[in-house]
Amino acid sequence: MCSLFGWLDYQGIIPHKVLRKLTQALANAAEERGTDAAGISYVRNGEVVIYKRPKPAHKLHFNPPEGTRAVMGHTRMTTQGDGKFNYNNHPFAGIAGDTSFAFAHNGVLWNDKELRKDKLIPDTHIETDSYAACQLIESQQKLDFDSLKYMAETVEGNFTFTVLDEHNSLYIIKGSNPMCLLHCKDIGLYVYASTESIMKNALRRIGLHKFANERIKTDEGDIIHIDKTGDITRSEFEPKLYRSKYMSWNDDSYYYNIHEEMLLAYCGCYGVDSEDVELLLEYGYTCDEIEEMLMDTNLLHETLRDVKYMCGESLYESCYGGAW
Repeated sequence: MCSLFGWLDYQGIIPHKVLRKLTQALANAAEERGTDAAGISYVRNGEVVIYKRPKPAHKLHFNPPEGTRAVMGHTRMTTQGDGKFNYNNHPFAGIAGDTSFAFAHNGVLWNDKELRKDKLIPDTHIETDSYAACQLIESQQKLDFDSLKYMAETVEGNFTFTVLDEHNSLYIIKGSNPMCLLHCKDIGLYVYASTESIMKNALRRIGLHKFANERIKTDEGDIIHIDKTGDITRSEFEPKLYRSKYMSWNDDSYYYNIHEEMLLAYCGCYGVDSEDVELLLEYGYTCDEIEEMLMDTNLLHETLRDVKYMCGESLYESCYGGAW
């Protein structure tokens, strides 16, 4: 559970001081989804610059230089790749053909090791699963809809990706993970964050919530390109569907919720057994509710105690083979 955030200023009428405050406000608000590391990328004199550190966002000073037209950011909750080693943190640098770019990911990828084993991408000192997706783009020797489609259909897992290239073009590759994209047409600004709550908190802090805005539709399978003039173009990729290990392969109506797979993948980072997460899912708790519990240990234990009591010891043991 990480967060993506950023903005693209295509008219150039917003004061630099406001954009700098917007960057920091988005980063600070995005801490609700990760405090292990934070970073941003931007373009300076035609070159992609990445600034990231293994610290919470509020302990960093994000200060893109005057004239910056776009910022792409990330706050991290570590699932794979020790965040203390800064090369494991987002954004990552990439080069596709003659185009340099920065890359960030919210989610968990499961097949990065298989991609290396199959020689689709080379070995690297970077341990983070997300970097495999960046390498897949590089392998296509170009940065466009086709290379992003190839990447999104080759990786397996939960994701939404963002890419910022050297031309101040922003790409959003929307998988199963959340994304909120707003357009403030009156001031020539696009702003995005992983969740609406992050967005609202950031805009309210600096007063930009007063400007009219339109939410841009982002569905799973969308590839959205916003160029430096503010024009949007779209393409699509085919999302993969995952089935529950408890569901029949012959029943096409039961596809596994990809958000549930993400919870099961990273709950161990909080010291929570996947069987407890499965129990909460079976009992009817939503993925969002369980995510909140993972951030509040007391609430999680209280809820599990109540659920196990209501289910009864025999039911719990028969389903999961465990004791209270």
